[in-house]
Amino acid sequence: MAIEIITKEDLEAFRLTLLNDIRLLITNSKSESKEWLRCADVRKMLKISTGTIQNLRISGKLKSKKVGGIHFYKLTDIENMVSGKP
Repeated sequence: MAIEIITKEDLEAFRLTLLNDIRLLITNSKSESKEWLRCADVRKMLKISTGTIQNLRISGKLKSKKVGGIHFYKLTDIENMVSGKP
C-alpha cells in the first residue's frame, strides 16, 4: 500500500482548478438565454408595467402565446420590437 502525501500547494492547486471549473459552469449557464419569457421576465427586462405589456399585446406590437393562462413572449420578438425591426 503506497502512501501519498498531500501538501498545501497541492490543495491550493486543486482549489484554483475547482474555482475555475465553477466559473465556467456559471458563465455557460448565464449565456444560455431562454427562447420564451414570462410576463414578469419581460417587465423586468424592459422596465415596464403589466398594463404596458397588455397594451403592446392588444395593439399587436408584441405577440404572445398563452399556455395554461400564462402569456409567453418570444425573446427575438422583444429584441426586434426594441430595435425597431418589423
